[in-house]
Amino acid sequence: MKIISLLALAAAAVSAISRPEDHHQAPLDGGSVADVEEKYLLELSPGETTWATEEEKWVLRRNGLNFMDITYTQDLGSFNARAARFGVPVEFPKKPAYRGEAAPLIKHLSKSNMEKNLKHFTSFYTRYFRSQTGAEAAEWLYGRVKKTIASSGAGKHGARVEKFPHSWGQPSLIATIPGKTNRTIVIGAHLDSVNLYMPFLLAAPGADDDGSGTVTILEALRALLGSKKIAAGTAENTLEFHWYAAEEGGLLGSQAIFSSYEKAGRDVKAMLQQDMTGFVRRTLEAGEPESVGVITDYVDPRLTEFIKTVVTEYCDIPYVLTKCGYACSDHASASKAGYPSAFVIESDFKYSDNKIHTTEDTIDLLSFDHMLQHAKLTLGLAYELALAKFD
Repeated sequence: MKIISLLALAAAAVSAISRPEDHHQAPLDGGSVADVEEKYLLELSPGETTWATEEEKWVLRRNGLNFMDITYTQDLGSFNARAARFGVPVEFPKKPAYRGEAAPLIKHLSKSNMEKNLKHFTSFYTRYFRSQTGAEAAEWLYGRVKKTIASSGAGKHGARVEKFPHSWGQPSLIATIPGKTNRTIVIGAHLDSVNLYMPFLLAAPGADDDGSGTVTILEALRALLGSKKIAAGTAENTLEFHWYAAEEGGLLGSQAIFSSYEKAGRDVKAMLQQDMTGFVRRTLEAGEPESVGVITDYVDPRLTEFIKTVVTEYCDIPYVLTKCGYACSDHASASKAGYPSAFVIESDFKYSDNKIHTTEDTIDLLSFDHMLQHAKLTLGLAYELALAKFD
């Protein structure tokens, strides 16, 4: 009954919305309106699915409902689910062990770098995954990541960035820093943005969602490559930094990647998602302390416990435990594929940015001091797990 009522709401709302064709506009990617009317299979919660058009997807999102678009990834999790019956859960360190080694790297994290990158990243009209500017934004980010790796000298030891292509045009990006083993630690953010009111037409600067996470993990990667041990590929484990396309469309990019990893038998030990890292105004207005929001629902509890210790060790602010619901960001794709995943956000979820998915998600509302705390967390976690022995 819940699904039926939501779809009824979606249908009613869609009928009242001016469609792109009513304004004689075409999608920015040159697609036809018929493309928008295709039906997609949405997973609203584990085992609860329904079909919806592209427009109905945005109506559901505007009404606060997250989902995974599983149209082309219905077997995600089926391979690792069989293996999990006989596997042993990943055990993480009890507490951080390499703070002294990571300290010099943390000193090189730069708020000005993040601000410069975010100003350019938000200059694209929209990063909607079906748009031309969305593809251009991904291409610009690819260049920045490539330059970051080249500048560190890590490329001669196998570090690289690659595009993971998708049918909608905007690629996901994967930066790999090899270690001594193929055991892999993934740090993720999503590179797309969307204006939920008219994705094809309206601007979506996406400064916080998720431009903030995008530049936060990019800055962590830059500083991390200052470690000779990491850059030379002599750490125990392989590190990957992911920037996912089409998160806003139902975690499409991350599902495609983790589906391919699952089928290839990739050994992913941990995945952390950084989605929205810069907005603190509502927290401060509520008289609450600035903190890192640690998500506790639909995540791996062991990894989450370790992240809490990393926040305590590496950050200058505390953490607060909070929840965000099913499929609220790309860590859900990793979890469904059978990999331990976790998610941190800028605050208690109830105080997170209320301007996202609109033209008002702009850089002037963000705190780069707060983003720096997330960069410290990202670097700390990546360094600690890159050196961890999981045998």
